[in-house]
Parts: sequence; structure tokens; C-alpha cells
Amino acid sequence: MQFLYPGFLWGLLAVGIPIAIHLLQLRRPQRVLFTNTGFIREVELTTTRRRRLQELLVLLARVLGVIFLVLVFAQPFLPAQRASEHGNNIDVLLDTSPSMQIPGTSQRPLLQETAIVATVLGKNAGLASRFRLLGQSNRVLTQTAYLSQVASVRTSGQQPNWATTLAQNAVSKSAREPLYVFSDFQRSARSKEALQAIPKNREVVLLPQLAQPVANVYVDSVWLEDAFVRTRTNISLHIRLKNGGSVASADCPVKVRLGKQQVAAFSTTLAAGQATTTVVQLQLPDQQLALGQVVTEDRPASFDNTFYFTLQPTATIQVVELGNEPVAKQAYEAEPLFAYSFAQPRQVNFSQLERANLVLVREVTAVDAGLQQALVTVVRRGGSVVLVPPGTDGGREATLQLLRALGVAGAQWNTAPTPVLQEVAMPSPRNPFFRDVFGPQPRQAVLPQVAPVLSLGRSGTDILRLRDGDSYLAEFRNSGGAGRTYVFTAPFSKAYGDFTAQGLYVPVLYRLAMLSYQASQQPAYRLSVPTVALDLTPEGIGKRPQEAAFRLVRDSLTLIPAQRLRGTSLQLGLPAGLSQPGFYELRRQGKLVTTLAFNTDPQESKLTAYSAAELRQLVGPEHPNVQVLDATAGPETLLRYRAEQAGRPLWRYCLLAVLACLLAEALLLRFGRPQAVARPVVAA
Repeated sequence: MQFLYPGFLWGLLAVGIPIAIHLLQLRRPQRVLFTNTGFIREVELTTTRRRRLQELLVLLARVLGVIFLVLVFAQPFLPAQRASEHGNNIDVLLDTSPSMQIPGTSQRPLLQETAIVATVLGKNAGLASRFRLLGQSNRVLTQTAYLSQVASVRTSGQQPNWATTLAQNAVSKSAREPLYVFSDFQRSARSKEALQAIPKNREVVLLPQLAQPVANVYVDSVWLEDAFVRTRTNISLHIRLKNGGSVASADCPVKVRLGKQQVAAFSTTLAAGQATTTVVQLQLPDQQLALGQVVTEDRPASFDNTFYFTLQPTATIQVVELGNEPVAKQAYEAEPLFAYSFAQPRQVNFSQLERANLVLVREVTAVDAGLQQALVTVVRRGGSVVLVPPGTDGGREATLQLLRALGVAGAQWNTAPTPVLQEVAMPSPRNPFFRDVFGPQPRQAVLPQVAPVLSLGRSGTDILRLRDGDSYLAEFRNSGGAGRTYVFTAPFSKAYGDFTAQGLYVPVLYRLAMLSYQASQQPAYRLSVPTVALDLTPEGIGKRPQEAAFRLVRDSLTLIPAQRLRGTSLQLGLPAGLSQPGFYELRRQGKLVTTLAFNTDPQESKLTAYSAAELRQLVGPEHPNVQVLDATAGPETLLRYRAEQAGRPLWRYCLLAVLACLLAEALLLRFGRPQAVARPVVAA
């Protein structure tokens, strides 16, 4: 026999109360009637033995009544034999996502309420039970270790939503242990699929934790209007705010900080589920990485009140032109955003190519193996290569070999003996390449005329076309790298057109260079992403990259993530200890490389959740092995379910025994003492 509430057994000490009453009655003085004359009636008294037997029976009825009353509250039950089929093993899935910080019906955070119920489950299972905390350690734990780990559980920004966690850890066709899932069960696009994927041969118990209806204004995302961040220039920072709660938020204060300085402040009013976008103007004082925060002041949903982001001023875009003479020099040197350099094919500085964002290969007739491999490396690491074909026959084979090495297939030379000029078609402003390039156009724009010498296949994306539909400038993405290859079908020489003399020339060159630039890091990362990719500078890598590991440091916390360094590209796997949002410094050999901003997943800020009735509808009748309990009543619901499933409850019989004891006591006191019989006495 086991008890649901063994703590109530301390009430057995109350058995001493009827015993004390019985002992006090034994010390009460007895009245003895006697006659002083022979005419007083005779009184017949009960014997002492009979009186003591009756008092002992009353005492027994009272003691048993107290015992059975205590057992009613302790709720004993007989364990079922089927409980030993899985060896008293229990799997527990605790949702430790940030949304579990919302207060529940008892004003405590949901995670704290969940820990209380999970602790009761562990104590009720018995000392011989073994537990696994899915999504935490996944190790088999004794009762003591399980209770200790449940008591120390904390929310983690790396914890995915309950549907993903259930799909990753709980859905196992080979598992036979009963599974208890404690979560707020936020609405998710994968929730129905996760529930339907539960195997039908496993007992699963869902315990939804009900949160209070609250408002929750959070930052969904931030972005810049211009991809290039310049110092001492107004920057338009777009901030998208959303109310993920079920209650409207009125005049929620929002502050924007850059470093230690507050740069903007405003308030917003949002209905439940409503979103709004606000544009804030700010400036960066220098070339250093700026640390920014967007702070929303709403309670009690405060886990996502601060959104962290970084702003890195755009570094100078390195442009290298290879050819017989510099043609793009005047265009690129007119803009301080670009750093232009020129080299002839046989005098290439390969260290410049390693740092170049854009390499313009203009009408080069001879490309050796070293230069070809260097250009392929530029594309693989994320840079861009622009190829302008030569007009002479001598460089055709070298050009085709370079195109094939860069992943451009299907290019063929035109067989026309003399170049034929064709007009370039007006580019579409909807083309992403020309986004924010064209203003209001004149009715008759002057477009260049070119004589193409190359015919490109349809594997690329056309940026500029001729009037007959053929390609003039096409973009190709190499599957082996993150960069791009751009190919012109006509040389820049005057004999093959006037493209370099028209107004389209400079905007196209600028866009080619701008699209070759890739920021070394994103303004913000999510704690839920498994990896983070960074593009570092040679200074950040150091002279001996194999001798020291990168570390993530925040205050006194130091983490060593899984890492892979290939050239200047670094890939970090987020460690389990990185669970709280904030700024983390990336350090190597004690030197600061950069600072990364991490935030919680915006899906966690959407607080709408399923009720117990809605979960039952999602589960459906086809999963009778899945039970949904209403956890708002506290641990009693779980313990009652455990008693019904794990054995035969005895508390009803104890209640009947209490009533029987009360009835027996009443009958003994009423009919147990016979009345004294008076008989007349005749005087002698």
C-alpha cells in the first residue's frame, strides 16, 4: 500500500487525544449509593468488569475513527501489477523556454508552478523509480537526483518551443515509459503535427500550465534602410514592435540606446496581436562597433523587454581591376566608400586578391593557373568576380576556361565576322539589382549600344538585356561558394559599344561593388539558432590560428563553443551555457575580436496558448493513450490520475470506516450502559 499524501500521516499523532480522554475518565471519582434506613429502594449497579469493557470499546471506536480520518487525507492505494512492466521508469519533459516566466494563476512564474507539480510526481513515484528529464540531461536519474535537478531548473533562451522539443525528444516508437509533459503549450504551426506524431503504444500525459492574460510588447526585428553604415551620417533604424499578449497595451514606453547614451524615446499603443513599425534616426560617432538596445517597459512579461543589436560601420570595399589599362579608376576613386587598385595580369599582388571584395577582369587574354585559382577563391569566400571578355581571338580559350572554373557553363563565342551594335533595353526598376538606383526617368532615356561577342546560357540571371532579348550582363552563383560571378557579353572597348560613356555605366559599377560586400556579422542573433557564421579579418584570426580557441565572454561567464575556422570564415556552435540574451564578447588569446548580440526567439514572445479543452481536440479520439489533465487545480489532479492509473484507491473505504466508527461510538454510548432497575424492598 502506498500513499498519495504521506505527509498527512503525521496526523496519526491525534490518536493520543481519545487515549488521554480515556485516562482522565478513569481518575474521575465514583459515587457509591448506600442506604441509611431499610426503607430506601435498592439500587442495582453494573459490575466493574462490564463497565471497563464498554469504555474500552468506545476508546477503540474513537482511535479507529481518528486513524481512518487521517488515511482519508493521505489517500492510500494499492499499486497495480502493470506498473512494473516498465520498471517504474518515468520520462518527464519540462518546458524551460522563456515564456515560462509569465505568472500563473497563483501569481508564481509558470516554471515554478511546474517544478512544484513535477516534484510531487517524483515523490509520489517512490524511491525505486528512475527518471529522465528530456531536453535537459537525458540521463537516468534516481529520485533524489531527479528532485534536485527539478529544483534547480531555470529558463533557457536556447530551449525551442514545446512542439519542437516534443518532436525531437519525446516521440520515440521504441520507448515504453510513461511520459509527462509540463508546458504552457504555446500555439505553434507544428503543434498539431507534433501531437499526431506521438506513438500509440506509449502513455503520454499533457499538463498545460495556465498563465494570466497579460500584454507583451516586444521587438520583433530591427533593420537598416541602407545596407551601408556610415559614421556621422543619419541612419534610419526601423524597429518593428508587436504585442504578443492577449491584452491590449496602452502607452508602452520604448527607449533606444546606443552605447551608454539614450538616442530616442517614444510610446506605443498596441492591441493584442497588433504590430507597428517605427523609424528612429541615429548616428555612429566613429568606426568602432556600436552596441545598441531597444528597451520596452511592460510588466509582468519582462523576459523580452530588451532587444540587443550591434551596428558595425561599413568597411572600405576593396576593388581590384585586372587589365591592360585602368578603365574603372575614375569611377571608383570618386567615391570614398571604395578602395581601388589596378594591376596587370602578370603583375598581380595575390595578397590584394585575398582581401578584395570585387575583382574586375577586363579583356584579359591570358589567365594562368595561379590567377585562375585565386579568382575561384574570391568567389568561394563570398566575393565577386566581374568578367569583361576580350575582343581579340587570342584570349577566347582562356576566357572559356576561366568561366568554367567559375561555374559558368554554356557560354559560346559569336561567329559574326564583324561586331553588330545593338541597343541595351531599359532595365526594370523592379529588378533587385537596381533597387533604389533610378529616380524619375525622362521619357526618352539614352541607352548604350553594344556589340556582344559572347552568348550565355540560361543558367544565370539577366541584369541587363539587349533589345532582342539576349543577355548583356548576367549574374551566376557558384554552388561551391557564397560569392557571385558577373559576365558582360561585350568588351568595354569603343569598337564594341559606348557603355562606358553612358549614364548607366557608373551606377552598374557601383552596384556590382556594393553587392560584393558582405557584413562580417549580423546586427543580432537568436539564441535558438544552432550555429553562427562570421567573416573575420586577418587581425582577428591572428598569426597562429591553430593554437588558441575562440571564447564567448559575458561578465564572469566564459564559454568555449564548438568552432570551425576555414580561411577567414568562422562557424560557431552555440554552447548550452549560452542561454540568456545579451552582449557576448568573442575573444581569442585574450584579445577582443568582436561583440555579438543574442536575443530570445520572437516565437516565445507570442503568449497565446492552448487550453486543456483545445489540446484534447487536437489529440482527437485516435490517440486514447494521450491524456490531458487540467493542471490549474495544482498537484491534486496529477496525483488523482496517478492513483487511478497506478493502482486501486482506498480512500473511499477509509471514509466509510470513519462513518462506521462514529456510528459504533454512538450506539455504545446510547445502548451500551443498561439502566438501573429499582425494586421495592419490604421491611422486615
